[in-house]
Amino acid sequence: MQFAVEPVDIASRSPTVLLNESDAADLGVHPLDRVHLDHAGGTTVGIVELTDQLVPPGVVGTTRRLDTISGPVDVSLAPTPASVRYIRKKLDDIELERHEFERIVDDITDDRLADVELGAYVAGVYTNGLSLQETLSLTEEMTAAGEVISWDPSVVADKHSIGGVPGNRVTPVLVPLVASAGLTMPKTSSRAVTSAAGTADTMEVFCDVSFSRAEVERIVDEAGACIVWGGAVNLSPVDDKIIRAETPLSLDPPGQLIASVLSKKKSAGSTHVVVDIPYGEGAKMESLAEAREFAVDVRRVGEHIGLTVECAITLGSQPIGSGVGPTLEARDVLETLDGAGPADLRLKSIRLADVLFECCGVDADAAALLDSGAARERFRRIVDAQGGDPEVSPGDLEVGRHTRVVHADRAGIVTHIDNRLVNDVARRAGAPRDHGAGIDLHCRVGDTVETGEPLCTVHAEVSAKLEDASSLVDRTEMIRVRGARETLVERV
Repeated sequence: MQFAVEPVDIASRSPTVLLNESDAADLGVHPLDRVHLDHAGGTTVGIVELTDQLVPPGVVGTTRRLDTISGPVDVSLAPTPASVRYIRKKLDDIELERHEFERIVDDITDDRLADVELGAYVAGVYTNGLSLQETLSLTEEMTAAGEVISWDPSVVADKHSIGGVPGNRVTPVLVPLVASAGLTMPKTSSRAVTSAAGTADTMEVFCDVSFSRAEVERIVDEAGACIVWGGAVNLSPVDDKIIRAETPLSLDPPGQLIASVLSKKKSAGSTHVVVDIPYGEGAKMESLAEAREFAVDVRRVGEHIGLTVECAITLGSQPIGSGVGPTLEARDVLETLDGAGPADLRLKSIRLADVLFECCGVDADAAALLDSGAARERFRRIVDAQGGDPEVSPGDLEVGRHTRVVHADRAGIVTHIDNRLVNDVARRAGAPRDHGAGIDLHCRVGDTVETGEPLCTVHAEVSAKLEDASSLVDRTEMIRVRGARETLVERV
């Protein structure tokens, strides 16, 4: 059947076409079916949505992904992509072959899958997991789907944390620290998925983070390193689309996580990588045994794709640093680079840097480089190269002016800080979208506090968001304080 074409101003990540319901009935198509659009420029496949309001009979509505098509077009039913059949196999807990992952990755890359189909893929991987062989195949296919950057040095350093721990803003400290030892470190980072801030969100407080590949190469040439958002560089682009499907239900299955991390490292041209694997209550890895098993798989997959990978298993049962949220974490970063800052953030940055130095075969002392000011100077160069103010200081950073101080309701010892609730409260306060929103922690597990002593301060840029965050604080126990007698009984 032949149709006129009318652009419809609707944003859609998939190549969506709108059909009048009467035309759809004549064609025998249903919502989410595929159709061939034969036009003067060739044949395009679109995913169908039905409407009686937006397009009249005899007209095909094209959304922004298809706005280059002009009419008239012939519309006919198209077959469902083979990848949908493979996704169904994964839902049935049948192990997939390399060529099946190739087709799934290709179809995700080219937006041939509807959101519900991509969601089914994520659900299948989350429910049934990936074998080591499946993870190897998926990692290779995700790497091949994007651009790959090449660097002149034979050793290119990188680092990744699997996340789950609020604060933990080690990367903006570690990258200039490692670069100040003479290593090249082109760090691509993510934005927050379920946390109050990702590295890219925090770095954005200082400077731009969205750059093309050519711009990233220019920044690294100038500063020896960068800290940029990976989503803008087209490295393993399929990963960003999978993350969007994982985010609503906070899913991050281990096999998919390994493929995500290592495909991006390989695409960024990295050769030596340290992977931070926090474990403990509230972290992605609940137990030490689980963290060790994950580390073994990470190293195996890394070796398979030609990376030298060292895993650092770290405690992640409470936040790292004092700030949770982009600006508050940025403050911790600057204070640490200036020789002060939270002790746990400083210590973890030094230890991971030393692990990376050993992995890369470099004889350097991370603590000495940090204390000498070399890391702070290198951070200034990175910020300057990325279009920010290299002289920014902690006092220049403004946090949300609407605040709620949470006080201890008893005297005792802080026995637990709930990672998930800390992230949830900070996000309700507006983080990471509102850079100044988040939580300023005033205590650590093991601290002794008095009745009425401040435990943390919640910051928001909008009063209504502070009220929403406060309501969650009031009905939960984000920071647990136990009296000395209760603590003693619990230990017995």
